Amino acid sequence: MSELKEFEEKMTKAKEFLSGQFDAVRAGRANAAVLNGITVDYYGSATPINQVAAISVPDPRTLVISPWDASILKGIEKAIQASELGINPQNDGRVIRLAFPQLTEERRKELAKQVRKYGEEAKVAVRNIRRDAMDKIKKQQKASEITEDDQKDLEKELQKLTDDNIKDIDKLTEAKEKELFAI
Repeated sequence: MSELKEFEEKMTKAKEFLSGQFDAVRAGRANAAVLNGITVDYYGSATPINQVAAISVPDPRTLVISPWDASILKGIEKAIQASELGINPQNDGRVIRLAFPQLTEERRKELAKQVRKYGEEAKVAVRNIRRDAMDKIKKQQKASEITEDDQKDLEKELQKLTDDNIKDIDKLTEAKEKELFAI
């Protein structure tokens, strides 16, 4: 029903946000998404690295950052060192190389814990959206905008939507955990 469309969109956005968080979790493979949260001072403004440089993946464990303006090389290097990436950049004067080390078993477990935490946060967000939708449905019923039967139908539909989204989040979380331990 169209009454639940806005809540369905919010739940979809929560899943998309979770996918973005998962992309930034370093799974031992080189992935340009790990640089998404890192900004560099470029002519006085904080600019994401991917807007001042080309990022390539020459092999599964290496990222190469080629800035369009060579003067920003040091700034990119400092921004990466200051971030929580835990990788030391190698600067050869033209490009910066990031070598991703093999993950240890302990680090994989830490990352899996972080992935589960992100998944739980996404489920909480979906449940909060459901609560807001339930409140709206109850207000509409009290104001006689919808009948009691409509209220029950909408609540059932909302619960099914919530359950489906929670299952999707569980699948995303499980897939990311498998990725962490498969390498």
